[in-house]
Amino acid sequence: MTERRHTLTAILPCTNVARSRAFYARLGFTNASGDEEYLMLSDELGGEIHLQPSVPGWLIPGKNPFGLYLYTEKVDELAAVFGAEILEKGKRPEEKPWGMYEFSLSDPDETLVRIGWPMRLRKA
Repeated sequence: MTERRHTLTAILPCTNVARSRAFYARLGFTNASGDEEYLMLSDELGGEIHLQPSVPGWLIPGKNPFGLYLYTEKVDELAAVFGAEILEKGKRPEEKPWGMYEFSLSDPDETLVRIGWPMRLRKA
């Protein structure tokens, strides 16, 4: 049995768990357990996110306060998957002043999802 390391996992409310599951599958979160009332997703590198139905009134269109950051070396690969959905004006990853190479998306409930990797660790 593999020993579990210390982690922190987001529990994200969503208006439609199946729709959110499909979005996060595009980010590589395909291993699932649970059900549509509480779904636990993970990726091949140990990242996890849990999805649950939102409480009525939590997710108001245009006012979603939630945000996630996915640290991954696969920034360019994922940018190719999401293309026109990227929020940055150039529709591609950018080098940010805070030292990250990243881009941003909105999930089906307008949760901000940033995907990035430290510029100092990027391979030439």
